[in-house]
Amino acid sequence: MTIPLRTRVYVMTIAVLVGVVGSGACLGFLVADWLGAVVGAGTAGMGTGFGMLVRPQPAATSVRAVRGDAYAEGIADVVLLSICLYEAAVFPFTSEGVSDEEQKARRTIAYQLAAYDGLPRSVQVSAAAALEALDDGADAEHARAAVKELSLAVYACRNGRSLQGDASDSSSA
Repeated sequence: MTIPLRTRVYVMTIAVLVGVVGSGACLGFLVADWLGAVVGAGTAGMGTGFGMLVRPQPAATSVRAVRGDAYAEGIADVVLLSICLYEAAVFPFTSEGVSDEEQKARRTIAYQLAAYDGLPRSVQVSAAAALEALDDGADAEHARAAVKELSLAVYACRNGRSLQGDASDSSSA
């Protein structure tokens, strides 16, 4: 049984509130015995409750952030990184910058990651175009433009814009 996200956030919030009140009670007890514990717990609880009522936005933002597909976003970031490393191997700053073995290894890793099934469809298509442009190796500007398109696709994936349409895209492919 999976507990809904809203319930988990609520339970974590209550746990934090209990922890803060307990800390206030302990600090109050150290300062002024039992009366200090009561005053410390009450003050910490009221302060935390007031803070949660006045400023609930961070909790709501956290819930919205968790709703995205973080695994697909992470894979998309790794694909972008591997293709950027391959681009650096194809177009090094110096003529002796990258050996042929290193370039082949970076190419292999980039292709393996770009072919991963959990990757959003829009990122897969952009990654394939970037790899094709890098394999050509003749036009650095065309390759950089393709890698830029890949980075924009990854950015769109990170914002959740491409994840909604990818389920239907991958089933038709």
